[in-house]
Amino acid sequence: MSLEEVFKNQKAYKQASHSETTEGDYGMVSCAIEEAAQAGEQVLKDGGNAIDAVVAMQLALIPTEAMNTSIGAGGFIVYYDNEKKETKVINGHTKAPSGARPDLFHNENGEIMPFDERSTSPLSVGVPGIMRAMELALETYGSMPLERLIDPAIQLAEEEFEINRLWDRTLDIFKDRLGEEAKKLFVPNGNPLKEGDKLKQKDLAKALKIIREEGFKTVYEGELADAMVSTLEKQGGILTKEDLKNYKATIDEPFWGSYKDYDLAFPGPPNGGGFAVSQLLKILEPMDISQYGIHSWEKYHILAEMLRIVLADQQTHLGDPNVVDIPMEGLFHPDYIEERRNVFSFDHRKEDIQGGDPWKYQQGGPSREMKRDDTKKGMDTTHFTAVDRWGNIAACTSSIERIFGSGIMVEGYGFMLNNDLTDFNPEPGTTNELNANKFAVSSKSPTIVFKDGKPFFTLGSPGASTIVGSVVQVFLHVLEYKMDLREAIAETRIFNNPDTSMEWEDGINNEAMEKLKELGYKLDRSFQTQTADDRIGDIQAIMIDPNTGKLYGATDSPRPGQAIGLKKDSK
Repeated sequence: MSLEEVFKNQKAYKQASHSETTEGDYGMVSCAIEEAAQAGEQVLKDGGNAIDAVVAMQLALIPTEAMNTSIGAGGFIVYYDNEKKETKVINGHTKAPSGARPDLFHNENGEIMPFDERSTSPLSVGVPGIMRAMELALETYGSMPLERLIDPAIQLAEEEFEINRLWDRTLDIFKDRLGEEAKKLFVPNGNPLKEGDKLKQKDLAKALKIIREEGFKTVYEGELADAMVSTLEKQGGILTKEDLKNYKATIDEPFWGSYKDYDLAFPGPPNGGGFAVSQLLKILEPMDISQYGIHSWEKYHILAEMLRIVLADQQTHLGDPNVVDIPMEGLFHPDYIEERRNVFSFDHRKEDIQGGDPWKYQQGGPSREMKRDDTKKGMDTTHFTAVDRWGNIAACTSSIERIFGSGIMVEGYGFMLNNDLTDFNPEPGTTNELNANKFAVSSKSPTIVFKDGKPFFTLGSPGASTIVGSVVQVFLHVLEYKMDLREAIAETRIFNNPDTSMEWEDGINNEAMEKLKELGYKLDRSFQTQTADDRIGDIQAIMIDPNTGKLYGATDSPRPGQAIGLKKDSK
């Protein structure tokens, strides 16, 4: 499918009186929270670039989406510099503290703590990297001062922020994950805040003002660093001032995937989302999935089984590349890809799917036990993106891991701490085992898609391993099923992990549902109780027509987000 056809579909959808796909002429933002999107929009209007806008949105999300991101978050920015024609990854991935060890989450009997217990433990808090990533991004690529970019966030924290439907649902389901300090603010007198209630966050405003005055370094070697460590020391955490001081964000080369004539840029390992998206697309490449109707059982069956296959590989072979050898050559060897494709059968759902043996296709061997990590992971995060008037693109996925992270709020400073150490396998000896100063495997997938060397599509989603399925399905809906961006995002999505029942959204027709049951699927809606969203994932996306420069943006429906395009008449 040519890009001319892709963008013809965007225009046709708009002309058919659909108003949900946003257009822009010289800049655009897409974000899961409206107020944060507006902060990014204003930055672009004022002459800021894509990195400036992403920094402003990240900061504005701290008071408006505290269940998913924070001063204490980790994440990645994928950045395309249009002048240099180069793509980089600003890596602010959370790191294990120096006191971490493989058996950290084992009780006195040597048994692994249940997930809910370890995910709200002070032991689960890792060294947060997102503020260092923002600092590095701004110093290297930004054009506006921090003081300008943080002011909207301070205002949102100081003034009365109206509780939206996302907050209402999240607090209703997950209030019990909150520690006492957070409950005072979000569940006053035992009553969770409801949609329409007003929230003032004076402690958070104080923390943001300290960042404004002292810079991001205060999070790592200043007042906010001291506050984080003090809060955790009282509760038995292991994060130290030295851990924070020693943290460094980095600018890395992207991990590149391909699908037919398209190239895709992602963060590389230990982040595993880009790997899984790339391997899934490579397996699907010759299958001509669009020959099957978009609502057909064949399409759902192919995606469900192939997701199980690639996630089994991710969970078996991905780890911190500073510690373990990853058989990347073998994982993408054409013979191995064919071998994994042949695991699939149209006749039935496979009862058991394990990771394959890519070491057969390259020299060397595993440095850890090749055992799949099927431990439970957190389910939420947030994604946002910006394109500026110069054609630069910044796509960021930011997270405190589980909803409300560890549930621990920094005393007197009003922000939540992550529980990112639950991204490690708590079982010692495995590829993704927990240990000091390591990075855990994550499925974050901030993505920029290129055709003939030109970027034309950027997208990403929250949702732990469901991110992989959400990104791939929207990609295919646009490029194979020839859908408009908003339509492609709104289309029903499914998800399947190696061991789970198939998770599905409303919209699968009865005929397809019955056939899937015959194939052996158990259809599951439990994701709705594991997240605060009504859907699997929450895609934020922007498309850039490389011929005209016209921008098309859309947000997903679960969260109160917005895509905002800058028009020529608004300059």
